[in-house]
Amino acid sequence: MTEGTTNPEANRPTNRLSYLRVFATFARNSLVRDMMFRANFVIEAVSSIAWSIMNVGFYWIIFEHTNSIGAQTGWGRSEFFIFMGTTWIINSLVQAFFMPNSEEFSELIRTGGLDFALLKPIDTQFLISLRKVNWSSLINLVVGAVLIGLSIYDLSHRAESPWRFEPFILILYPFYICCGVAVLYSLMICLAATSVWLGRNQTLYDFWFYITNFSRYPMEIYSRGWGLPLYFIFTFVIPVLVVVNVPARLLAQPLTPRADWEWPLAGFTIVATIASLLFSRWVFNRSLLAYRSASS
Repeated sequence: MTEGTTNPEANRPTNRLSYLRVFATFARNSLVRDMMFRANFVIEAVSSIAWSIMNVGFYWIIFEHTNSIGAQTGWGRSEFFIFMGTTWIINSLVQAFFMPNSEEFSELIRTGGLDFALLKPIDTQFLISLRKVNWSSLINLVVGAVLIGLSIYDLSHRAESPWRFEPFILILYPFYICCGVAVLYSLMICLAATSVWLGRNQTLYDFWFYITNFSRYPMEIYSRGWGLPLYFIFTFVIPVLVVVNVPARLLAQPLTPRADWEWPLAGFTIVATIASLLFSRWVFNRSLLAYRSASS
């Protein structure tokens, strides 16, 4: 295999159902593999639950001393717990479906496994991204959903709360969850693709933590003073601030009535998601063109 080798296009499945069946096979095989080591699966799930409970306890203590995160932002205890639950849902999806595969990309390059992936009659990015599913990571999705449910119950039964049920949220919330997952996936696959140029990239988790750490808090805390450069960079250049903020704001309704900038931000999120996916696709394809076979 020579530099710039790509998959044989003629042999790739064109039917989307074929890709769904392939992904279903990957997911089933991953579940079978996890169930072969049930104790490890249970320990990972329990550890995730314990970590989640400690986080809730930590912020519960904080809200014993303050009414909201930031003055006049509307992010009270229940609203912020909706934000936190949304963060867990998005991160659990990314960590379950994409993280275990992206972190092994550099290993495929080092061992020559990418050669075999390139020869498969299927899209290489699809194969690299979804070969494995870490089922235990999905426990945080359940915990996040429970936390959101309890927080909404608290808001809806609070006399002074302006929160109200809006039917369109049932469609928009999962849609923007998918947008958030897509943005984080795009960032992750770009970081993984740099292994072709940088060699064995073992710092994916470090980069991932540093960049996505900004998405774990309401964006209002970056909108003043020294936080403004961070607000600009991580909203309009690397759009991680919209990943959680947009779906969480739709559901938590921290500002009532909604601020004038909230719906334009939701529109920008769609544009940012499409741009992120296209850019990550371009970076991944460029990395394949620069790839040299381990046997060359």
